Amino acid sequence: MNFPPRIMPNTRMRRMRHDDFSRRMMRETILTANDFILPVFVHEKSGRTPVECMPGVERLSIDELLKVAEQALELGVPVLDLFGVPNPEYKTADGRAAWDENGIIQRAIRALKSRFPELGVMADQALDPYTTHGQDGLPDANGYIQNDETIEAIIKQSLSHADAGADILSPSDMMDGRIGAVREALEENGFIHTRIMSYAAKYASAFYGPFRSAVGSAGNLGKGNKYTYQMDPANSNEALHEVALDIAEGADMVMIKPGMPYLDIIRRVKDEFAVPTYAYQVSGEYAMLQAAIQNGWLDADKVIIESLLAFKRAGADGILTYFALDAAQRLKQQSNV
Repeated sequence: MNFPPRIMPNTRMRRMRHDDFSRRMMRETILTANDFILPVFVHEKSGRTPVECMPGVERLSIDELLKVAEQALELGVPVLDLFGVPNPEYKTADGRAAWDENGIIQRAIRALKSRFPELGVMADQALDPYTTHGQDGLPDANGYIQNDETIEAIIKQSLSHADAGADILSPSDMMDGRIGAVREALEENGFIHTRIMSYAAKYASAFYGPFRSAVGSAGNLGKGNKYTYQMDPANSNEALHEVALDIAEGADMVMIKPGMPYLDIIRRVKDEFAVPTYAYQVSGEYAMLQAAIQNGWLDADKVIIESLLAFKRAGADGILTYFALDAAQRLKQQSNV
């Protein structure tokens, strides 16, 4: 059977995909080590202990943290984000260890800034690792997390981190008005250069489970939840409202958490506000990818970079990811090919 000749269009989209050089010429999204922030867990114990539900992630003593910081600098990763893992006996109902000037995070900040002053140091402000109940704030007699009382504790924690030398504060407690209160306290105490990356749209997500195990708050939280202060995963417009409030209160950067299940939120925030916007590839996302990689179901060389590119493509200026060192090394190897 004879078919009539087809008339092809003048535009063939595959032309530019034919060779590697032309694919690189038209690449819209570029990923570099500068895009990464590495979250790290710092504990009171000596050495390293693995986080069982997060293969490849370890809790670090301060001396081991310094080794990781040196790796980060060598690979071009600009910022470490510190999360404390205090000993259980330091936990109290009010979480007062969070603002102890000799607390684990305060000592870690001082050690990093003394040894590597050029490295950006970010610290988390929330009470959950330090409380006996595992909540980010202070509950009343009925278990409801009190907003204004919690903010007073977050201010103390924030000032202690700024005084230790933190470059970036990242309040993750989701209390109303906490960014404005922290900003005012920083200004009043002379910390005019301390930046704030707000957890502006932090959802009440099931993807946080491995993180809570890593910082030791899962057992304290038990069957409790954080629905009264973290956002409903069903909501999108509410995220824009939260972000607008935090910008108005003095946030320098905003964050969406979790990451990949909320790419639509990243895009809406970036389009609406055009401010420095970050995404957190959270512990559950990391654990899922690692489990599939270790089972041979996914190709680590490809899927790690692809997952991070998705955040940049959605509009994120940077990504908090436990893959930061791994990804930076892979990008370095690719550039040397």
